[in-house]
Amino acid sequence: MADYAAQLKKLLHEAGCSFERHGKGDHDIWYSPITRIRFVVDSKILSRHTANAVLKQAGLPKKF
Repeated sequence: MADYAAQLKKLLHEAGCSFERHGKGDHDIWYSPITRIRFVVDSKILSRHTANAVLKQAGLPKKF
């Protein structure tokens, strides 16, 4: 299975999103200047649907 987390975090960083802090467990809290919301990114994302859902929260188009 593919782990989409590394690719996803790279895309978020390139789009201007920023890591804010570590959350509970293996979750990180990120902020998107596009949507002006905070959202959760897991350290392991095995589903492309989950990866695309995170991109949607960040205001970015689907990539996976």
